[in-house]
Amino acid sequence: MTKQLLKSGIIVSSMTFLSRILGLVRDIVMANLLGATWVTDVFLVAQKIPNFLRRLFAEGAFSQAFVPVLSEYQTNRELQEVKKLIAETAGTLGLVLSAVAFIGVIGSPLLVSLFGPGFVGKPDEFALASLLLKITFPYILFISLTAFCGSILNSVGRFAIPAFTPVLLNISMISAAIIVSPALPDATAMALAWGIFAAGVAQLLFQLPFLWREGLLVKPKWGWRSDGVQKILTLMGPALFGVSVAQINLLLDTVIASFLEKEGSITWLYYSDRMLEFPLGIFAIAISTVILPSLSRQHVSNNAEDFNQTMNWGLRLVFLIGIPATIGLFMMSEPIILSVFQHGEFSLQSAHSTSLSLKAYIIGLLGFMLVKVLATGFFSRQDTKTPVKTGIIAMVTNMVFNLILFYPLEHVGLALATAISGLVNSSLLFINLRRAGVFKSDGRWKVWFIKLACANLVLIGFITAFMGDIELWQGWTMFERGWHMAVLVIGAVGVYALSLIIFGVRMKDLRHA
Repeated sequence: MTKQLLKSGIIVSSMTFLSRILGLVRDIVMANLLGATWVTDVFLVAQKIPNFLRRLFAEGAFSQAFVPVLSEYQTNRELQEVKKLIAETAGTLGLVLSAVAFIGVIGSPLLVSLFGPGFVGKPDEFALASLLLKITFPYILFISLTAFCGSILNSVGRFAIPAFTPVLLNISMISAAIIVSPALPDATAMALAWGIFAAGVAQLLFQLPFLWREGLLVKPKWGWRSDGVQKILTLMGPALFGVSVAQINLLLDTVIASFLEKEGSITWLYYSDRMLEFPLGIFAIAISTVILPSLSRQHVSNNAEDFNQTMNWGLRLVFLIGIPATIGLFMMSEPIILSVFQHGEFSLQSAHSTSLSLKAYIIGLLGFMLVKVLATGFFSRQDTKTPVKTGIIAMVTNMVFNLILFYPLEHVGLALATAISGLVNSSLLFINLRRAGVFKSDGRWKVWFIKLACANLVLIGFITAFMGDIELWQGWTMFERGWHMAVLVIGAVGVYALSLIIFGVRMKDLRHA
């Protein structure tokens, strides 16, 4: 079982890696064209509102509630009943989201006031944010239906297509920035907004033929009162908090950052968050995606031993990847930002400010990654209450530290508060998972941690010896930075991999839980 999970995880990680690379290209194009100005801040708020709802509802609460119920139907019901659940869920979800999208477009000024209150006293910023949001908000409808289709494909073991789909968003936005924006004077932000809208349509249409091939493309129908839909809705309520605390915290950071006097604060937080999302999306989300259907089936089949082995496997992978990712991104934060974003309109000062918030976010990276896997352990058992309790505590923690830290540390304080919240959330989830008897150590964790500690100490030594002074990076050209960064990253990965082998980590450790 874990061998198949590893294969599926590699597929999802590979597709996600491609998406993240194109996302990086997209952000580089944005930084080059827009820099870190009030226009960029405004666009990012207009982008973040539907994106936040997407992660909260579509990829967060809905997927975590829908997949366990669908897996239960696939295990215990006839195919006709499975198709009926899909049809009723699609019809109900589509109609509700259409209404939400319509309300969001009409009420865009109100949403800007709520999520970007710092723009209220600034007429130009507020007007542009409201206009951009009218264009970007319908994305929530298309991408939620896309996530619905992706969840179905994941449940039947077709992971590659849903993982590849986000690539279309990046292609659309890059095309809009390069091709469309020159035709719209001083309207790069407007072109990017239309790129988001077009991407939503393209992503949904892309997945439909694959659903048809699996025989699961059915005609949507209203089914609000059906047992299956009601069960999904019941699980969704608490899951809104349980799986998406990090996203809520990041949105709260944006709300507070809109009040900061320094122009570009929202932009600095955005780009540092994008670098944080790189390891989070490629590895943690990939792991949680592939184990959710398996854990759900194991729970329905009352197979506690396999369930525990799958959880051990997922957590072991998180530590294997999360610890070196934390070390590398923290130590190389400013060289990375300089290499990726510092050109065109993006200044040296903006690069330095972004690197500071990246360091703060990275403190919580391992916590964010663990949350993805630990929360899946609860949702697969259709327990959404426990994650919501820990989520509320984490959110309160974030707000308390926001208020304490944002005045002395400004945007860096907001990032640090989010990191602390992620560590609190992961710790509480782990404690509750152990308490419930769902997760039990398989007895190899002590040796595993010793091996990882030794390999990561070697990694720290390599980066310290070969990174060089930051003044050198600031003075290099874009090509020189890129060349040195490529050598440094490839060298670090090679040294870490070789160290793992030397200290006794083998592929069999990853194939068996």
